[in-house]
Amino acid sequence: MIRTLIIDDEMKSQATLHKLLEKYCTGIEVVGFAHNVKSGVESINELKPNLVFLDISMPDGDGFEVLQKVKNRDFAVVFTTAFNDYAIKAFQFSALHYLLKPINYLELQAAVGRYKENHKDLDLNEKIKVLYDSLNNQFQKIILPTSNGLRVVELNKIIRCEADSSYTNFYLEDNSVLMVSKVLSSFEEILPSNLFCRVHSKHLVNLNFISQYIKGRGGRIVLLNGKEVEVSESRKKEFLNRLKELAHSLTNGRK
Repeated sequence: MIRTLIIDDEMKSQATLHKLLEKYCTGIEVVGFAHNVKSGVESINELKPNLVFLDISMPDGDGFEVLQKVKNRDFAVVFTTAFNDYAIKAFQFSALHYLLKPINYLELQAAVGRYKENHKDLDLNEKIKVLYDSLNNQFQKIILPTSNGLRVVELNKIIRCEADSSYTNFYLEDNSVLMVSKVLSSFEEILPSNLFCRVHSKHLVNLNFISQYIKGRGGRIVLLNGKEVEVSESRKKEFLNRLKELAHSLTNGRK
């Protein structure tokens, strides 16, 4: 049984989540409830759950404080939030799971299923570090779900991303390739726009790895490793503007 703790300041939300877990998620044992940061920390330290459903907004702080204050982070966490834009990008970067309120039972089943499949893949402390950096707009690393488990990757090591049906291939500076089970558009949304640019329906490139641009109807990019990437005509203008912005920021940085 998966020892599960629910931390939420609203009694109704606690009860609803408990019922959904009982009805739709097998192998779950709810061992306790907490309603704020203080009681949440105490409950985690005392009950030692395997899985914690953690509300972000609480009267005496937020869910992130709970994670900062607990003695050991040897559990998995699923954040719950009523705000669909609150820290979502940071969650995606750190491979931490979240559910939007009101919680949909199918999404809840998926979250529990991911826990069962991946809870041993990566230490929570590593995820939390990436999360905190991302919350502070310091997007330095991203955690990618691959067929061999979760991988922590530095953004400045990613040369380009290429669409492969419903997957995305990440081409890294060390010549390795990671296949990730997400579509390219999901990474276009979260990777920093000052660093990555979508130049084609199949290609998202790290601007710092561009060696040359060859003019044409759309044109082609030559990367530092010699690989050429096509630029679509519809994305050419935006790409050239982004390239100019990067060159301008680098020039100003040297002054």
